[in-house]
Amino acid sequence: MSPVLADVLQVSALIAALALVHRPLGDYMAAVYSSRKHLRVERWIYRSVGADPDAEMRWPAYLRAVLAFSAVGVLFLYLLQRVQDKLPLSLGFAPITPDQAFNTATSFVSNTNWQSYSGEVAMSHITQTGGLAVQNFVSAAVGIAVAVALVRGFARSRTGDLGNFWADLVRGIVRILVPISVVAAILLVATGAIQNFADIHQVSTLTGGSQSISGGAVASQEAIKDLGTNGGGFFNANSAHPFENPNGFSNLLEIFLLLVIPFSLPRTFGKMVGSVKQGYAILAAMGIIWFAGVVAVTILEFQHPGTVSQAAGGAMEGKEQRFGEGASSLFAVSTTMTSTGSVNSFHDSFGGLSGGVLLLGMMLGEIAPGGTGSGLYGMLIMAVIAVFIAGLMVGRTPEYLGKKIGTREIKLAACYILVTPALVLIGTALAMALGKGESSMTNVGAHGFSEVLYAYTSGSNNNGSAFAGFAANTPYHNTAIGLCMTLGRFLPMVFVLALAGSLAEQKPIPATAGTLRTEKPLFTGLLVGAILIITGLTFFPALALGPLAEGLAS
Repeated sequence: MSPVLADVLQVSALIAALALVHRPLGDYMAAVYSSRKHLRVERWIYRSVGADPDAEMRWPAYLRAVLAFSAVGVLFLYLLQRVQDKLPLSLGFAPITPDQAFNTATSFVSNTNWQSYSGEVAMSHITQTGGLAVQNFVSAAVGIAVAVALVRGFARSRTGDLGNFWADLVRGIVRILVPISVVAAILLVATGAIQNFADIHQVSTLTGGSQSISGGAVASQEAIKDLGTNGGGFFNANSAHPFENPNGFSNLLEIFLLLVIPFSLPRTFGKMVGSVKQGYAILAAMGIIWFAGVVAVTILEFQHPGTVSQAAGGAMEGKEQRFGEGASSLFAVSTTMTSTGSVNSFHDSFGGLSGGVLLLGMMLGEIAPGGTGSGLYGMLIMAVIAVFIAGLMVGRTPEYLGKKIGTREIKLAACYILVTPALVLIGTALAMALGKGESSMTNVGAHGFSEVLYAYTSGSNNNGSAFAGFAANTPYHNTAIGLCMTLGRFLPMVFVLALAGSLAEQKPIPATAGTLRTEKPLFTGLLVGAILIITGLTFFPALALGPLAEGLAS
């Protein structure tokens, strides 16, 4: 079988699997967040934290709950890393330094999972399972909760109530993330992923040397790492490590896991607002951008310039023979467009133009399909912008789902789309101006600049992947990227929840003959165009200095 045919069949199988679960999973999640009943285990959790799950919250109260819960998570995870040498199953590892502990704590709580450390030689079993894996669940559930709050803003009228954060958080974990993760972990163990609390083993190599091999609860962490679009690997090589990703089936399963919830949430949105066609319009926009990215990166990698790479059938440096160009490209595009950060090859090894596509996937705001929850609310913000642009074009007050997009709404949406570009560009500019970026480069010239740009793009957009050549473990980068991850996660949530509250307070506007039909293909095309144009205008100069310059010089 030719590599091209194998890749076509792989993408086709993935799309078919996603299509098969889109409706049942989307409907199930809509039922979870619309139900008024509480499971027994959920009631026990509410009592233990002193929360009333039936109390409705307006957007300021919902936001305070999100921020307070996340702040406690950062503090707990920071302290756990600092005292891990004094806890059981420490494996003899020293405590994490203060700047790296801050960076890692903010990284996992913000659903970024940026790693400036090598997990197998730095983090104890307790830190990995009791700290990092736990945050994989709760940070993903926070993202879905905020997205659901925004959906309720569109669905409700004449009330500022957006639901209850504690109920949304607990339901997301107990009813969605845990059950799917258990099944996924069992499947990963069946394919060969490890699951234990073994000590470090010293083994002899064929050359007469020795090698340290770490064990750990890998399969369980791998499942939620991908399902929750977290991305933090148990090992430094992440999903390129055979203990995390043993074979081709596990590779496709992991890609499916990181796409399944983001691609199903538009169905949840459609069900909750009472029009599944609206969900299909959002889904189509996500799918078009994702598929275009997959095609572009795959073609660019197979046709990578150079005699050696052409003879090998593609640019294989930094990629495994187990997966090849097609599976590596599919994984890379899916992970950079879902805020996951999990990798099965080194993105530093992708060509200039294909690496630029990966960068662009993050710069779009990771909305195609985006992270668990964050992708949906990011796409809905862009839908508001697209409706506003359409209103300007025809001279009509913009409306979306029966809600007027007025001055307050468009200001909140504009603030949302300005946050991460500001963090990316300011963070990159400061790093380069202060010499901190250049000193951390492995490469020089345009590719070296791309390493720095990628790092701050990844941190600010809560992705977590990196160009492998970038030396991030310095006090400056640990602190600066940590701040970018924190602001990039929680500042947008402020504007999302404020917009949700504003929409929920409005009374519905009846549709007329002049109302823009936002469930039609025309709107999907307008939405995709608005996303690409806004991002292109914002980031084109930075891309021109990095991946575009490198690609055109090849």
